[in-house]
Amino acid sequence: MRLRLLFSSLAVMALIGASDPLSAATPCRDAKGKFIACPKPKPVKCRDEKGRYTKCPGQAANPG
Repeated sequence: MRLRLLFSSLAVMALIGASDPLSAATPCRDAKGKFIACPKPKPVKCRDEKGRYTKCPGQAANPG
């Protein structure tokens, strides 16, 4: 009886301990697990040999 109680309490403690670092590692959260503003990716600007802006290779056109 004591052995079952011990194993069940250890299993619960392991699940609780494993869930905290995972929640803090998700995007848009800080190390303490609180929500923060997500950083926006900077747009890529492609240039040709002369330094003028051009379309980036592999970039799809906007169907607008």
